Amino acid sequence: MSKTNIELKSTITCPECGASLVEEMPTNACQWFYECKHCGVLLKPLEGDCCVFCSYGSVKCPPIQEANLSGVASCCTANLNN
Repeated sequence: MSKTNIELKSTITCPECGASLVEEMPTNACQWFYECKHCGVLLKPLEGDCCVFCSYGSVKCPPIQEANLSGVASCCTANLNN
């Protein structure tokens, strides 16, 4: 599988104030916290999601994208309660 199919940027939208910002996602780990640059609220993943990008981003995190493309469980899917 080619890593070129993995999107590395996601527009994260704060559920508190509605502000959106394009952010680069880490490629080898989940991001559990994100502080909104507009209102300062600390975002945490919603139940069942591995990271803030999966909960509030326009694109799921790279490990989830890779798992979806390859069909192989990622570090993220192994830790989720289904």
